Amino acid sequence: MINRKIVDHLFEWKVAPHRKPLLLRGARQVGKTFAVRQFGKSYRYYLEANFEESSDIHQFFEGSLDPAIISEKLANYFGVKIEPGETLIFFDEIQACPDALRALRFFFEKMPELQVVAAGSLLEMPLEKIPSHAVGRLNSLFLYPVSFEEFLVAFGEEGSLKMLHKASVHNPLDLAFHRRLVDAFKIYLTIGGMPEVVQAFCDTRDLRACQEILSDLLVTFRDDFAKYKTRAPTALLNEVLQSICHQAGSKFKYSSVDRTSSVKPIKDALDLLCLAGLARKVYHTDARGLPLGAQINPKRFKVMLLDVGLHQRILGMNIPDLMTAQNLDVINKGSLAEVFVGQEMVVGQTNREPASLYYWHREARSSNAEVDYVVGMDGKILPIEVKAGGKGSMQSIRQFMNERGLLQGLRVSLENFAVLKDLEIAPLYAIASYLYKEIS
Repeated sequence: MINRKIVDHLFEWKVAPHRKPLLLRGARQVGKTFAVRQFGKSYRYYLEANFEESSDIHQFFEGSLDPAIISEKLANYFGVKIEPGETLIFFDEIQACPDALRALRFFFEKMPELQVVAAGSLLEMPLEKIPSHAVGRLNSLFLYPVSFEEFLVAFGEEGSLKMLHKASVHNPLDLAFHRRLVDAFKIYLTIGGMPEVVQAFCDTRDLRACQEILSDLLVTFRDDFAKYKTRAPTALLNEVLQSICHQAGSKFKYSSVDRTSSVKPIKDALDLLCLAGLARKVYHTDARGLPLGAQINPKRFKVMLLDVGLHQRILGMNIPDLMTAQNLDVINKGSLAEVFVGQEMVVGQTNREPASLYYWHREARSSNAEVDYVVGMDGKILPIEVKAGGKGSMQSIRQFMNERGLLQGLRVSLENFAVLKDLEIAPLYAIASYLYKEIS
């Protein structure tokens, strides 16, 4: 089984003095149900109600939303004792029953001692229809695909991970550990972080079978498009999904999706994919100070897919070439390195609010420059340049640093930890460890 860090956050919620009913939010198939079931083992009683599997229970939430009445009905229906402090109630696929979602606020107001967790795919859409004061009576945790560090543990590379946590730009990894981590990194690029795929690889070491599972997951996601076809055509959603991968690493252009279509339907389709958690916008920021989010241009953004494994599968990349490449030039063709770094940065941020990613780009005829990612770190702006190999011009990041008066930048590549004048160098696989050491 894959040990997920989100379970630790669930235990923190369990003992929090001002705990509210919890919404576990994230895209389909990222492991929400599995995490709650693992967490549920810490309770004396565990009641799981799936609103897609058990349609009969929808009627319990019609009319009165009194939590005492609802709890009594659930206890008798499932044959599970509901006792505050001893029972965890888990509402799964709660988006299928909007009345149950609305009922959560009353569990907080009238039975705050009863511990309730809810999860579901496409959850963000019904949440749009709930008043903000009701949403304010809920806690939220956001779950994303398996991180590279979680993969290393599942893969049996705990020793390499421990050495990685001790490494720094002033204390590079021994070459033997660096090579092992690069090999594991290549595997992660091909399978990604969807839990089912990671588990399959750890069980079988069969990369081909993992690609088949990725294909099945993509079919599942595309089948979901029919659930919100009233807001965007299914065919257009699929076109936008494909275009996200082909435009990765560059400013997203609606015209690249379909030159014959108007902007609005494409924009609506993209926003739906982001709302479903399948895609994420990386906004351009002027980055002249903190917070970075206060200086974004909402019309200028890049888009990255939920998971690097799904990304490479959509692009149909050659797995043998990827596994044997020495400088990973093949990654540049699909922007895999940049997608991986963005995915790791999302996972490394707090799970209690939606993650945010930013980049900087100056478009000028005489001076075109771009910095792949910009983050706020220790009260300062840190520009990050992603290099798939170990070489390449660093003109853009140095130009940005000079204009902003910054003394430090970061280059992530296949190189070991090092310092190069005003640039620190970290391996691609170490981006989360470098930025978020406190959570490692």
